[in-house]
Amino acid sequence: MDINNLLTILLIINIILAGVLVFIEKRDVVATWAWLMILLFIPIVGFLLYLFLGRQLKQKNFYHLSTKERTYLQLAVTDQANKIHNDQSFLQDELLSKHSQIIMMNLKSANALLTIDNEIHTFRDGHEKFNSLFKDIQLAQKEINIQYYIIQRDSLGKKLRDELSKKAAEGVKVRVLYDDIGSKRITPSFFKELIKHGGEVRAFFPSFLRLINFRLNNRNHRKLCIIDGRIAYIGGFNIGNEYLGIDEKFGYWRDTHFRIMGESVNQIQGRFILDWQQATNQPIHNIEEFSFNNEKNIGSTPIQIVASGPNSETEHLKNMYVKLIMSAKKCVYIQTPYFIPDTSIMDACKIAILSGIDVRIMIPSKPDHPFVYWASLSYAGELLSYGAKILLYENGFLHAKTIVVDHEVASVGTTNIDTRSFKLNFEINAITYSEEKASELQNLFLLDSKHSSELTIEKYQKRSVIIKLKEAISRLLSPIL
Repeated sequence: MDINNLLTILLIINIILAGVLVFIEKRDVVATWAWLMILLFIPIVGFLLYLFLGRQLKQKNFYHLSTKERTYLQLAVTDQANKIHNDQSFLQDELLSKHSQIIMMNLKSANALLTIDNEIHTFRDGHEKFNSLFKDIQLAQKEINIQYYIIQRDSLGKKLRDELSKKAAEGVKVRVLYDDIGSKRITPSFFKELIKHGGEVRAFFPSFLRLINFRLNNRNHRKLCIIDGRIAYIGGFNIGNEYLGIDEKFGYWRDTHFRIMGESVNQIQGRFILDWQQATNQPIHNIEEFSFNNEKNIGSTPIQIVASGPNSETEHLKNMYVKLIMSAKKCVYIQTPYFIPDTSIMDACKIAILSGIDVRIMIPSKPDHPFVYWASLSYAGELLSYGAKILLYENGFLHAKTIVVDHEVASVGTTNIDTRSFKLNFEINAITYSEEKASELQNLFLLDSKHSSELTIEKYQKRSVIIKLKEAISRLLSPIL
């Protein structure tokens, strides 16, 4: 085959792919035009980029649920939705009634059942979080399910592995699920002692021969641990020494994580089971293999567990953020390491600010990904002109992913405010309707503010030409960051 025939074939492939993008796949206009330009102007490279980064994952039954399982879940959602509509006593709490629209949206959009009987402990420091986690692991009696985006081969990763191996040797069922790209240095051999004692280890969307991964762009970014079906951890901390604040590059690591007991643990367990089933490629024939919470009267904190991923037609977590911002009457406090919002988030923030809402956004003062950092500054700078208060955290690295609205509603989880979290990654958040927990998280925000500098519009306007150029280029690339 000569070069002309090869180029002709490549051109035909690109035209077909362009047709697929425009007429078959339901992409937003910006993404469609971006891929069209890539495919038409850089045929060979564009085709390879599309294979690794462009293919959509949306499937009607990505998790291979049976008809019975889907029906059971839908009945639970429908039953709770009917109670919210028709049973005045179901949302008898004034705060729940006030935020019934957010509750209903999360329920109908993301199948996020509202649970009332919960107790939450909040961690802001890695040492406290991991001391608590290891203590709970050591006390486990039946089952430990671990899911992290990143597990490092360092002292913290080895300590987790060794603690899990001990519990497996005692007869506790241990399952470990890690993301193959996020935990790129981890192999099953790292867990050989755990596996020897009956533990199970899986990688989410594993690479072919550890070199090729056609799902490079769709990562499982969730960080969960469920112990005996009674205790669940959810938040921003991964497994690695940097999360203990002992990495010289980042210094102190500021993050937020929940330890939950109560009804919502079952919702988190259910989410783990779905990801585990996908990773093992085996249906769960006996749900009794997993532990579920049956305890009552543990606490009184209402929670919804909202999950989203590239398999879904709807961006559940982005919609939750937009609804929260638009529902604010007094204030919105956001912490995020990456602030690369799309038009809907930006418009919600602008409308809130123009309506007199106190909108404060805290981002790191130092980058872990330079392009992301400069893009974040660009979007934050745009909101300055509307009256937002932008804070740059300086006491190490800010990795917390929280939003607090009106001292009443708060969300903690794995979701960054960027396209990757909203569209491409598998994410999960816990949203709580509690003045006590919202006030606690707001106080943490105010405490972090003491370790932050304010980016004023005067300072922003004085930035150098080089910085303006970095922001412009990074913002142009922001849809793929």
